Amino acid sequence: MNKPDKRSRPKAKKGVFGRVIKLLFKYYPVMVPLTLFCILFSAVAAAIPDVFIQKVIQVIDNYSATRDWAAASGSLVPMMIFLIIMYIVSLGATTLYTQLMAYITQGFLSKMRCSMFNGMQNLPIRYFDTNKHGDIMSHYTNDIDTLRQLISQALPSLIRAGAVVISVFFVMLYYSLWMTLVLLVGVAAMMIVAKKVGGGSAKYFIRQQQSLGREEGFVQEMMNGQKVIKVFSRERKCEQEFDRINEELCSDSCRANAYANVLGPIIGNIGNVLYVVIAVAGGIFLMANVPNVSISGLALNISIVVPFLNMTKQFTGNVNQLSQQINAVVMGIAGAERIFEVVDEKPEEDNGYVTLVNAEIGKDGSITETEKHTGHWAWKHPHKDGTLTYTELCGDVRMTDVTFGYTEGKEVLHDISVFAEPGQKVAFVGATGAGKTTITNLINRFYDIADGKIRYDGININKIKKSDLRQSLGIVLQETNLFSGTVMDNIRYGRLDATDEECRAAAVLAGADGFITRLPGGYNTELTNNGANLSQGQRQLIAIARAAVADPPVMILDEATSSIDTRTEAIVQRGMDKLMEGRTVFVIAHRLSTVMNSDVIMVLDHGRIIERGSHDELIAKGGTYYRLYTGAFELE
Repeated sequence: MNKPDKRSRPKAKKGVFGRVIKLLFKYYPVMVPLTLFCILFSAVAAAIPDVFIQKVIQVIDNYSATRDWAAASGSLVPMMIFLIIMYIVSLGATTLYTQLMAYITQGFLSKMRCSMFNGMQNLPIRYFDTNKHGDIMSHYTNDIDTLRQLISQALPSLIRAGAVVISVFFVMLYYSLWMTLVLLVGVAAMMIVAKKVGGGSAKYFIRQQQSLGREEGFVQEMMNGQKVIKVFSRERKCEQEFDRINEELCSDSCRANAYANVLGPIIGNIGNVLYVVIAVAGGIFLMANVPNVSISGLALNISIVVPFLNMTKQFTGNVNQLSQQINAVVMGIAGAERIFEVVDEKPEEDNGYVTLVNAEIGKDGSITETEKHTGHWAWKHPHKDGTLTYTELCGDVRMTDVTFGYTEGKEVLHDISVFAEPGQKVAFVGATGAGKTTITNLINRFYDIADGKIRYDGININKIKKSDLRQSLGIVLQETNLFSGTVMDNIRYGRLDATDEECRAAAVLAGADGFITRLPGGYNTELTNNGANLSQGQRQLIAIARAAVADPPVMILDEATSSIDTRTEAIVQRGMDKLMEGRTVFVIAHRLSTVMNSDVIMVLDHGRIIERGSHDELIAKGGTYYRLYTGAFELE
């Protein structure tokens, strides 16, 4: 196992803290300044009692010889009234800023979550293919929580403690320069310790956040793969891997908290020692009749030394509180940095300007754009001269000399050319990894090609807006994803304005109506956890119905019947044949029985098309497809 201290040392990026502050002022331009004013007011009010003590002692000292307590009370009562008023106002300010901070914090976190999620919807598929989903989820939980602690606790404490320290410092400087210099020596020692210990704490708190993200990613991966783990009896292996990741997290957390926990007592005890030093220094100054140097011009006496001790305690206590917030600040910055990484992630590029519109097709072939759903679609193509042209959506898809690789220098497809005319059924056959699914990913523009051309109804797909392009395509993926909600909701996901009758018709077409009506709630049966209460085949039938209700002119079926038994497949195939009537269809299948009626079958091997033709033509050739069909050969 790699020891934690051997790993690279992560550092928080500069400017993250400033960015958080800027966003706070941007989102709450009135509330944040008001909150800041209340915090500063309550902090400054905290320094008043020390001034009050000095005045009280001075009054008592002045009237102690004459014992004129009536005159003394005449001076003390106004000060007491003023002090009470200040305490009441300070209490009001404290109550107000705590309530405002609660509102600002939750509102800010809500906006950050929305910003992350909305930005995530615009990220390319590549991002989700290359990042663990558990680590992505950690942004919404752990990182947001550290940001909450930063805004709701650390920032107000920092501002208030800092303001108290500054206020008390100036009051002390006002009364005595010599006593203040003695204090500064102790404060210098505090700062050195805070820098040394706090720096180590910050380093490991950043590591802790990253380790936590890795652990959550691993746990989610194991939860999704529990069946596979049990089938292959890999529980012990998973335990060992989790123990390794968990040990890294434990090590980082222990070191971070060890530094954090030792910092407070050290600073606190330095403050206690400093209190004694100030008391001794004050006594020496009084006994030696040291001339006082101060802004106030007052002589150094007991009325200054006693409140000075109080101010020392207050000063060192708030310095200690400042040092204690280092950990929350560092963790918050680390969490904010990870959040901003998602927010700043480069969105999916879309330079398309050709859009999909509802259209009415005249008898003479003229195309008119309309707002209502007609069942006919057209591509709306704006030109540089300001004119508009409309092209009927027919489903003519052509790939010419397409080359593509998921990573630079590693090509998956080599000079692929595919021509699918409207209404044609094109099938791709080949071994796993031959490039079948990659071709459909390129038609969807989940990934953009490196070389070649893809045209849709004669239009380069790079010119078509991605959302409109994908709206024109119906897809049934090999991996079925169902969402929390009813069966009806999941079918309607294909077209949100579809009626219940249209959804049921789509289910009948896909062969799903039979099992749906037998469910406890029929179409209103609640699905959870990706439809875990359904079989894999039933889930796939719902996915087919979802594609059917979208009623697209082009269908992509990626192993759409792979999880359906042979008997059910025959039922579904009849529905699929009806669904595919009049549409351009791309079919990916390992079962050759599902592609036999295709107009064109293409055999792929290592990213190249090695054979193409109809079922009968390929059988007559006696080549690779023939040997696959007869079971005499298997693509490797």
